[in-house]
Amino acid sequence: MTLFHRLLVLLMAWLAAAGIVPNAMAAEFYTEDLRIPMTEAGPQGLEAFLVRPAGTKRYPLALLSHGSPRSFDDRATMSAHKYYGIALEYARRGFAALVVMRRGYGTSPGGRVDSIGGCANAAYLPAAAVAVADLRAAIDAMARRTDVTTSGMIAAGHSAGGLATVALTAQAPAGLVAAISFAGGRGSRDDDDVCNRDGLVQAFASFGKTSRVPMLWVYATNDLFFGPDLARRLYDGFRGNGGNATFIAAPPYGDDGHYLYSVVGRPQWTPYVDAFLREHGLGHDVLSPPDPLPPPGQLNEAARAEFSRYLASTMPHKAFAVSPNGGYGWRSGRVTADDAQRDSLAACMKWSPTCTLYAVDDRLAGTTRQTSTDQSSRAR
Repeated sequence: MTLFHRLLVLLMAWLAAAGIVPNAMAAEFYTEDLRIPMTEAGPQGLEAFLVRPAGTKRYPLALLSHGSPRSFDDRATMSAHKYYGIALEYARRGFAALVVMRRGYGTSPGGRVDSIGGCANAAYLPAAAVAVADLRAAIDAMARRTDVTTSGMIAAGHSAGGLATVALTAQAPAGLVAAISFAGGRGSRDDDDVCNRDGLVQAFASFGKTSRVPMLWVYATNDLFFGPDLARRLYDGFRGNGGNATFIAAPPYGDDGHYLYSVVGRPQWTPYVDAFLREHGLGHDVLSPPDPLPPPGQLNEAARAEFSRYLASTMPHKAFAVSPNGGYGWRSGRVTADDAQRDSLAACMKWSPTCTLYAVDDRLAGTTRQTSTDQSSRAR
């Protein structure tokens, strides 16, 4: 070991003893709430959420696309924040991960603009065209930023978002170098019940005619939305017309493999993503996730279990408040960190008048391990 390295080790040890952690040693991420400008979405634009490493360079875009619930009414409850845990996995791999809520989902206006029509004659190509327009609007917005680059970007989607991602590769924007579809499809109305299966296969075959971007397709063998036989038909139709995709029949996951692509399922799906990225020269150093926070010392066993639930929640913004006598309160899924802090303190104060904040998002209150902007803004 050289003298320089000995001095560096001693410096790090001294900083750790003093409770100072240099930024280079911490897994830091930047988050931002956005509204994506789009004429068809009106003045409100599309809801979006960005997660990237907290460095100062331009990070390649990872455009993430969500699924579509079977019930139309459930669309209103969707939020870009709910995909924070998924987006973080791409940010850890060196991407600027953007979750964009397409028209008609979450707070993005649009109603039933992406309707597939009646089940028997479900039309998937027009619905896919709507989704692609929304994704392209997001790409255009990101291209104007100083911290994101669309050169060397990837796209990834789940379920209806997987179909949207495949459709995007058929009209590949400049800079798109790879794409990933988890359980891609549309039109599932019940377990193993898909509207106009032949039409869905034909849509994927149509995409294959012009799609040449390398793709990874992953379907769990116990997917109850798009089962193994249908998944293979979709893939064969796509590949048969020239589409460039690698198919993975993943082992069964839980009660319904459609939800493999989740925070809980990440030990199973992230190796597929890493291998695919390496294969195409897109491998990045994987940043470590933030160290898990220790529970407050005054909590009893039941309260510690609640703190574990807080840690497991992947919906920013969240906060955990605690009182000296072991009372607590926490809230997640708030629009801003300030909202989460206020609501968690209010919940805690129902049990004690002397509550203080213990944690905000994935850090101890008062620390700065993760940076974020809490005010929604136009994409710049």
